[in-house]
Amino acid sequence: MQEKENIIRILEETKISIKNKDIIKLKELSNQTIHTASISQDPDNIAIAVIVYSLGKIIERGYYGQAKLGKEISTNINNSINALKKSDDFELRKSLELFRKSLEMHSKNLKSYIQDVFRKASINKASRIYEHGISMEKTASLLGITMFELAGYAGQTGISDVPLSKTLNAKSRIKLAMEMFE
Repeated sequence: MQEKENIIRILEETKISIKNKDIIKLKELSNQTIHTASISQDPDNIAIAVIVYSLGKIIERGYYGQAKLGKEISTNINNSINALKKSDDFELRKSLELFRKSLEMHSKNLKSYIQDVFRKASINKASRIYEHGISMEKTASLLGITMFELAGYAGQTGISDVPLSKTLNAKSRIKLAMEMFE
């Protein structure tokens, strides 16, 4: 896990945002995590971004009011924070996987909704990583989605039309790298 302190801060703020049902803040926190993930290409950062974004969607749709779900979310966030504080990457990955599975274990309607939210969140976050200049193939593999899904979403959002997301040719990339070390 890279940028541990930043992720701990994001998870702490996520707890507060969930308590306040601040959907906009949850989306901002998810986007901050994606920025870090696009730089480090760290799957743990990506998983956290997808979970935080998904929590925002779950709250937005009004499913968070279920007491059992709320308690599980709080417990899972705390477990993730504790694993980060101990620098235990294995425990963090286990905690994130349990977090995702615990959200998917609820009633049939909620379960299918949450699975759909996770899928769409993965595609959404993949498009944000792609927007940061990571290749479509690498981005799709990092998030476990197909390039077809990512291309379809990126095409709808116009992300591929943003000049900053266009790939530079080899000569330009070398020139840019050389300028960084001057």
